[in-house]
Amino acid sequence: MIPLDTPKVMGILNVTDDSFYGVSRVGKPGLATGDGRLLDKAGQMLEEGAAFLDIGGQSTRPGSVRVGAAEETDRVVPVIESLVAHFPEVLISIDTYHSAVAFAAVRAGACIVNDISSGSMDAQMISTVASLHVPYIAMHMQGTPDTMHLDPQYAEVAMEVVQYLAGINNTCTESGIHDVILDPGFGFGKTATHNFRLLSQLELFALLQRPILVGLSRKSTIYKTLQTTPEKALNGTTVLHTIALLKGAHILRVHDVREAVEAVQLVGAMKRST
Repeated sequence: MIPLDTPKVMGILNVTDDSFYGVSRVGKPGLATGDGRLLDKAGQMLEEGAAFLDIGGQSTRPGSVRVGAAEETDRVVPVIESLVAHFPEVLISIDTYHSAVAFAAVRAGACIVNDISSGSMDAQMISTVASLHVPYIAMHMQGTPDTMHLDPQYAEVAMEVVQYLAGINNTCTESGIHDVILDPGFGFGKTATHNFRLLSQLELFALLQRPILVGLSRKSTIYKTLQTTPEKALNGTTVLHTIALLKGAHILRVHDVREAVEAVQLVGAMKRST
């Protein structure tokens, strides 16, 4: 696992037709390896300072269409193999809640499993990750991708998410997963108000003594608050990334690597000066 004493940036590459931000799509499913956008975008992200590339084979935005494990595997495995062939040192995360996809992706060259469901959507996920001996990103989500946007409710959102992730962390540790990264799940079963409260109390997650990943890039909390679009939400994204870094985020999962790396550098310079 790469050291996280300095925050790192994870670049998003989606092999899907319906992820919410079109620029993150690197080719039509099944054709990505023949699409120069994949390697061009990956190369650009790595050159700009991405420590990881996160490959997703299906969208999990509200209203997106679910695909099965077999189709998802067919989408992501050729992409991972192509990336490993062209960038042998690349660290690839597979964004999936299917254990079969995680298994195939790691065999193809991925070295991290990123699961929005923390094992709740596939009972074999945690044991599979343990058997693969790779780091696991476990995220909080209220509901499922099909229901999470309907009416999320919390009494104290930050503490409830901390308590949930503490339980998941214990489950992972007891199951033999040694490297666990925790994701509060911004936008997953949370309103904009919930997301802002969660961000304002992000330092609470230090209690878990695990690296914290933040995924805020161009999400609706930003563009709806600013009454704009995902395409025009880069400045707002950078503002929230800066806040997250100040409050202890270890990994930023982003669409725009250069800007996120600059935020890491500037926040780091400020902290070193005090």
